[in-house]
Amino acid sequence: MTTRRSLLTLSATAALLSAARAALPSGAFAQGAGPETKTAKLGYIALTDASSLVVAKEKGLFAKHGVPDVEVLKQASWGATRDNIVLGAEKNGIDGAHILTPMPYLISAGKITQNNVPTPIYILARLNLDAQGISVSNEFKELKITTDASKLKAAWEAKRAAGKEVKVAMTFPGGTHDLWVRYWLAAAGIDPDKDISLITVPPPQMVANMKVGNMDAFCVGDPWHEQLVNQGIGYTACTTGELWFKHPEKALGMRAAWVDKHPKATEAILAAVMEAQMWCDKMENKDELAAITGKRQWFNVPVTDMIGRLKGNIDYGHGRVEKDSKQFMKFWRDHASYPFKSHDAWFVAENIRWSKFEPTTDIKALVDKVNREDVWRAAAKTLALPAADIPTSTSRGKETFFDGKVFDPADPMAYLKALDIKRIV
Repeated sequence: MTTRRSLLTLSATAALLSAARAALPSGAFAQGAGPETKTAKLGYIALTDASSLVVAKEKGLFAKHGVPDVEVLKQASWGATRDNIVLGAEKNGIDGAHILTPMPYLISAGKITQNNVPTPIYILARLNLDAQGISVSNEFKELKITTDASKLKAAWEAKRAAGKEVKVAMTFPGGTHDLWVRYWLAAAGIDPDKDISLITVPPPQMVANMKVGNMDAFCVGDPWHEQLVNQGIGYTACTTGELWFKHPEKALGMRAAWVDKHPKATEAILAAVMEAQMWCDKMENKDELAAITGKRQWFNVPVTDMIGRLKGNIDYGHGRVEKDSKQFMKFWRDHASYPFKSHDAWFVAENIRWSKFEPTTDIKALVDKVNREDVWRAAAKTLALPAADIPTSTSRGKETFFDGKVFDPADPMAYLKALDIKRIV
């Protein structure tokens, strides 16, 4: 029986519910409308291109988008990143990471995992364009090496003839730095598998290793080149943007199982990172960006080893100084955040070139499986991005490299056939 008291109680309850809904943002009251979880574990390496993850945490952007408990956790190396993302957070690993763009492909295909067991990984966004580099030891400073490494061919042949090993370091086999330095060497007629020893060194250990003479050259991201030059240990031959201007670099990768289980949380994480990329990209924020990321708990690098190249002011270390160069890291402009499938096709093709993938690999099918640009587009809607910030195609079209080679994503095999040094016919 409905009584006057029960009616009054129902009326009061309804009033409270109405007031609560009015006080909370749209969707916040209905638990099912928000992210499925408020937490995730994301890994990063101490490199400038991890800045958007750090800023999303420091500036409260994960919290703003409904995932306040996202953790951003430093990884010791790219090998550790691989192992932890394969484990997953449920087994004390991580759910996703700031990662070398080719790694999700290599992991998903089981090419670099224990017992070759595939762990499906999705690429959700690109984190940056450009701003990696190739630096050379002061032993070869008088050669003033640039994008043209041909003078090193004779110098290194002489060194080997004297019974000394020539070592060039990159950060992970099949990763971006491996591919940049291989391209640079091969363009100069130096076979990276036969003429030198290509070694793997974690990014934060590059400068220290060159200081003690463990390598003749290395390829890594910023801020380690600026630190190298500031310490007078070596010099920068070229930035990778001089090899391929506005080239794709790192990605935000997450375990496919986690994304499939938490689609709304994934979109929230991605929206937070994209908003952070916009902030990082503004030139007026560069000083604060260097101060934030340089902290001990993040990169543990002095601001003076970061700020110059962040702004495009590059001291190459052998008399060449570029002010207001275009060779600064792009976090957002020029569609830096959008993961073009055409770019991923190049990374897979290059790893076919160096035998990380079989020549019979269906590049398009693999890219379609790993690249989730559709999730990026969903996050873009969440952020109400202007149409100009959203590419109309999944391809950026043909790409031209410093040596005149052209990659047509519609015909990757034609590109591979045009290359002189490679492991395939």
